[in-house]
Amino acid sequence: MRPYNFFKPLTVILTSAVLLLSSATVQDKQDEKIQDATSVLTDFGKMHESIPHELLEHTQGIIIIPKLINAGLVVGGKRGKGIAMVKDANGHWSNPVFVTMTGGSFGFQVGVQSIDLVLIFKNRETLTNIGKGSFTLGGDISVAAGPVGRNSTANTDYKLEAEVYSYSRSRGLFAGISLNGAALAIDKKADAAFYNNDEGAKAIFMSSKSDLGPVKELKETLKSLYQ
Repeated sequence: MRPYNFFKPLTVILTSAVLLLSSATVQDKQDEKIQDATSVLTDFGKMHESIPHELLEHTQGIIIIPKLINAGLVVGGKRGKGIAMVKDANGHWSNPVFVTMTGGSFGFQVGVQSIDLVLIFKNRETLTNIGKGSFTLGGDISVAAGPVGRNSTANTDYKLEAEVYSYSRSRGLFAGISLNGAALAIDKKADAAFYNNDEGAKAIFMSSKSDLGPVKELKETLKSLYQ
């Protein structure tokens, strides 16, 4: 007579519990990233000199990377994770796609900074095409420091000639940062974990409806900056 293995049911239960806990932890990380992005937008909105309303109103895409690490000694390196969204023809923002930024730059720079970065895109296609592979700022697409001033018009000195305008904030103040050579790519694992599917970035960019609390708050905060 074979003895009953009391440990087998226990092993199954423990394994299931670990998988559920791991899934919840991953979900929590993405929720936190969206909440951090919302906080970045809220903080930008409180600044006296901030992203012009008109520029935000007419932009077709945005990337928000909270706590981007910018470090270096002559040769610099960057690493950060954030979210990207595009605006449809009706002015509705898509659900967020998770992205990563990595890369380096040359020039005089010493020390380590934690920077909140916002990238404003002229054309939604620039972001929707990122699903086909990463692109390099300053290489594949042009990037320039964005104008500041809530009521600045979007047709003065910059004339929207660059494809992307950057805004970086450190310790509550605008901080200059070189983005040339930095690569942006889709974080496919984060997307799959958050949405619980493998639809991909293109499908997420095409969807603007979401009942997820953090996503709703993110969109409302973004709209409040220019409406």
